[in-house]
Amino acid sequence: MNILSRGCYIKSSCRKLRLVSNLIRGKNVIYALNILNFTNKKASILIKKVLLSGIANAYHNYGINKNFLVISKIYIDHASFSKRIIARAKGRVNYILKKTSHITIYLSKINN
Repeated sequence: MNILSRGCYIKSSCRKLRLVSNLIRGKNVIYALNILNFTNKKASILIKKVLLSGIANAYHNYGINKNFLVISKIYIDHASFSKRIIARAKGRVNYILKKTSHITIYLSKINN
């Protein structure tokens, strides 16, 4: 059984989020929360919000306690860019691309 949790249009780039998501892939949920609590990056806070949402989904929809959950899959995908303009010399313009991402986490129950 896979429990899906998704965060869309997160205001951080994929590259920064993947650094943290690789730390918790395949780990127990309680162990992953400890890793996220002590990782000193903004991405850890963003991924932790989505993970806590997945834990709440598992408990509310299926009655599964968080002690029996493991992160089976975690995906970080590109989302749209926000384009900003910065003025340059001689009437020219440069673009700043503010990147966003989608976080998808699949939780599954530990088989005993």
